[in-house]
Amino acid sequence: MTLRVFHWYERALQATVLLLLGVSGLGILTMMGVTCADIVLRIFDRPIRGALDIVSIASALTIVCGLPYTTAVKGHVAIEYFFHQLPWKGRIAVDTLVRLGGIALFALLAWQSGRYGISLKAVGRVSSTLQIPLFWVAWTVGISCGCVALVVFQNLIHPGREMIKP
Repeated sequence: MTLRVFHWYERALQATVLLLLGVSGLGILTMMGVTCADIVLRIFDRPIRGALDIVSIASALTIVCGLPYTTAVKGHVAIEYFFHQLPWKGRIAVDTLVRLGGIALFALLAWQSGRYGISLKAVGRVSSTLQIPLFWVAWTVGISCGCVALVVFQNLIHPGREMIKP
């Protein structure tokens, strides 16, 4: 029973990571499309109203929604020279402490992003030109950071393998 639940948890986490990766990809496409269209339309003196709002939100979503996938495939840049100078038990201790710190950091970021989104919604904060509500962007940051914390926890449990193969 426990193994089945853990397998379900891992599959749900993988699906969430891949969904956020899709959002990240759509963000890149949105930035490219809006920027190119805005440049072409400026030639005809018809710039896209709110292009900066759209590109700013898309860039934030692209960066934050790409973090869980990068963590899941262990794609972050790491400098391991000093790590490999440690004895085997020292490596385990340092790796565990760093992962626990990462879990705590991203869990805190998720919680604070959720709180910030609630405050943005309460005051009705919107983007400057298109008046797009911004609370959902903070909530997306929170969801993504929470997902990163769960992926790091998964890596802590299974230190020798990626959660998703790139």
